[in-house]
Amino acid sequence: MTRTIVVVGGSSGIGRAIATGFAGEDGTRVVATGHEEGFIADLPENVESAVLDVQDADAVATFFAGFNRIDVLVNCAGVIRRNGAEFRHQDFAEVLDINLNGTQRCCEAAHIALQAAGGCIINTASMLTYFGSATSPAYAASKGGVAQLTKSLAIAWAADGIRVNAIAPGWIVTDLTRALTEDTARSEHILSRTPMKRWGRPADLAGPARFLASPEAAFVTGVILPVDGGYSAS
Repeated sequence: MTRTIVVVGGSSGIGRAIATGFAGEDGTRVVATGHEEGFIADLPENVESAVLDVQDADAVATFFAGFNRIDVLVNCAGVIRRNGAEFRHQDFAEVLDINLNGTQRCCEAAHIALQAAGGCIINTASMLTYFGSATSPAYAASKGGVAQLTKSLAIAWAADGIRVNAIAPGWIVTDLTRALTEDTARSEHILSRTPMKRWGRPADLAGPARFLASPEAAFVTGVILPVDGGYSAS
């Protein structure tokens, strides 16, 4: 039977790398979403695409109602606001609504299809799940929330045969981190604390995601897996 993998926020960055990694496996159907048409235009041919705004509860419900079964749901949709914007209530609320509430909306809407497949969920946490941020309080709060949501759903849905885990990327080169990679001083500070002495690549997350979705991880649930070159250990 073909495995169905849905990667929400799979049109760019880490989500795109994960979607591409799954699409390389035999017997898989991979669907990657982006929040606008322009974000899904250049996905690989073996990855299906769909537009999905995770802030739109009705759209989320309608999208997931189109699946009879989902073997793997990966939640990668996320935003961050720079230059102190997240200290403003409107920006703070929007970041939480996309990163945390959006993850919850997708998990809940996919519940029946995941249960039908005995499937699993892989959410996206962050290093800021563990550390505070002087510049991005909403992002940090949302990713702390994603970790607790992951653990809570793992407990609640184990009886339904659904495993729920998260990956916590370290400092990965994506559009969200461009401001940091282009700031020499901040980049050097990050690298000085990273034992592997390099920035991560989106493709570095594909293998851990495939592991968490594999039979080899059949007894793994409620885990937040750092993929950070040793940053959180130092």
